[in-house]
Amino acid sequence: MDLVPLNEKIIVKRVEAEEKTAGGIVLPETAKEKPRQGVVRKLGTGKVLANGERAAFNVKEGDRVLFSSWAGSEVKVETEDLLIMTEDDILAIVL
Repeated sequence: MDLVPLNEKIIVKRVEAEEKTAGGIVLPETAKEKPRQGVVRKLGTGKVLANGERAAFNVKEGDRVLFSSWAGSEVKVETEDLLIMTEDDILAIVL
């Protein structure tokens, strides 16, 4: 199955949670926070503006992005966990 985002929607694959802290302590599953970083997988066609044109995205496929904790809607496609969000949910591009 494949997902095609509509309009201003973006599909993001969340990066894996860190297994260890910077000091080398191994974290149990219950102590891990969901990462707030991901990689942009697909883009929709863009938001429809008042004049009928579509707005261009500031991100592109493959960009690593930061987003807020509660951003987007989580979906599971086959064995993959993905997020569907708007560009407004993205806080920054990680360079």
